[in-house]
Amino acid sequence: MAMTLHVDIVSAETSLFSGTAEFISVPGEMGELGIYPRHTPLLTKLKPGSVRIKRPDVAEEELIFVSGGVLEVQPHVVTILSDSAIRGQDLDEAAALEAKRAAEDAMKDKSAAMDLAKAQAELAEAVAQIAAIQKLRKKV
Repeated sequence: MAMTLHVDIVSAETSLFSGTAEFISVPGEMGELGIYPRHTPLLTKLKPGSVRIKRPDVAEEELIFVSGGVLEVQPHVVTILSDSAIRGQDLDEAAALEAKRAAEDAMKDKSAAMDLAKAQAELAEAVAQIAAIQKLRKKV
């Protein structure tokens, strides 16, 4: 039997995942992080993107989109706290494309009430959601 670690992914609304995993991949602020059991303790911020979870005895990885947040790693426990998170199969491509278009329009419109930083954050989240949807399509 492979070594495992316990993973909890929690958003402000609900707990999206609580279970064991052989490996997880998370979108760290400075780049992609791969976490295996007995990983050194770590605390870091996350950027919008996909959390990939490789569960024991399950061939396909589970994908959860997080809008950012905080990652805490202990040798056998990983906790992800995110403002919002969505299971991969629940992502809405049309809504993500519309959010991307609206954020791009807001960035172009210099007289818009929305500030540039907010538009950039919304654009980054929409692009990350679209990338997560494309990863799911490649697996199918």
